[in-house]
Amino acid sequence: MQHKNTAAALAAGLLALAAHPAAHAQIEIQWWHSMTAVNGEWVNDLARDFNASQKDYKVVPTFKGSYEESMPGAVAAFRAGTAPHILQVYEVGTATMMASKGVAIPVGQVMKEAGLPFDQSVYIPAVASYYTAPNGQMISLPFNSSTTVFYYNKDAFKAAGLDPNKGPTTWPEVVSAAAKLKASGHKCPFTTAWQGWTQLESFSAWHNVEYASKRNGLAGMDARLMIDSPLHLRHIENLANMSKQGLFVYKGRGNVPEASFVSGECAMVTTSSGFLGNVRKNAKFGYGVSALPYYPDVPGAPQNTVIGGASLWVISGKKPAEYKGVATFFKYISSPEVQAKSHQRTGYLPVTTAAYELTEKSGFYKENPGSDVAVTQMVRKVTDKSRGIRLGNYPQIRTIEDEELEQVWGGKKTAKEALVAIVKRGNELLEKFERANKGR
Repeated sequence: MQHKNTAAALAAGLLALAAHPAAHAQIEIQWWHSMTAVNGEWVNDLARDFNASQKDYKVVPTFKGSYEESMPGAVAAFRAGTAPHILQVYEVGTATMMASKGVAIPVGQVMKEAGLPFDQSVYIPAVASYYTAPNGQMISLPFNSSTTVFYYNKDAFKAAGLDPNKGPTTWPEVVSAAAKLKASGHKCPFTTAWQGWTQLESFSAWHNVEYASKRNGLAGMDARLMIDSPLHLRHIENLANMSKQGLFVYKGRGNVPEASFVSGECAMVTTSSGFLGNVRKNAKFGYGVSALPYYPDVPGAPQNTVIGGASLWVISGKKPAEYKGVATFFKYISSPEVQAKSHQRTGYLPVTTAAYELTEKSGFYKENPGSDVAVTQMVRKVTDKSRGIRLGNYPQIRTIEDEELEQVWGGKKTAKEALVAIVKRGNELLEKFERANKGR
């Protein structure tokens, strides 16, 4: 009798294993990312919640340094056979990834081969078009898409006699507000993070002028920079004059200046909409979010801003079962509920229309004034000059922009000298990229 019971139990166990093979063979999906602080917590929570939602796959997020560090690191790991399944790549690395043949698999192909539905039309057009190849195939999954917005310290505005419920809408208003903030004792009235992105790239789209030829690089690899125009010169000269007067204080490259806003040291900053989660959690003062300033005498301004942030790339060379896990994870994080929750938590864009509508229906935008600024900036009228920027060797061009603009803020070059140098040095990199990838 005891033998019969044991056999029955064994049979039941085998049946259970057959029904749930993953219970003993959970597949790990390695995900390399570049998110820190509150956004790093968000990434970890996404993986944790997905892992808890099913038992077949385990997503393992790993911080691999800044965007500039993680992309070349992953390409090197691919050649060594140790690449992750998923790699987060910032938008300026898109052209480089597209040119790296064989490194990544288009996301649409991954979803199709996994047998999971994938409808590119559900993504917000301005976001989807940026990550779509000329053949119409979406190459990477939009993830933490962002755009540039304007943050200001409401408490500092009150102390300076400014209206705390209204941020400056034009550059002349920014100069005027900065002067009042300085007069009230503020030592850093205005600063900017990601200076190339905010003051040259988004600035171009916002004023409907070209940053580069060939539709800002979207129409071909033979694009060349065009940021030595009279309007660009006027803007950089304006910032240089603000710097000389102590109205603009340069605080460093990338997102480094953001800390000076959260601490209360700087009263106004232009940076990513993805900074909102940090401000919401750590700022000890009232804050406002408004659209980027513009020059009111420029016809057609303001236009729309361009996409920033990053997308998720699927690295090639893995097993089909592992790709099914990647596809299952992508389906999870693309659902309207998860997307809406991520958007509301971080300030990154809701990359699908359904997530935007879900957030709007919930009353979130009314309860959190300013949280819809990034969305409305992105979905305004879009032209070929404002659809996005996709250039080869773009990370290196950003470095050149930093180097040359720092010469201006330091009083060592004029705005014209710096912009001419950016165009010359940047175009040399574009020509090099075009030669290296000709015929691909």
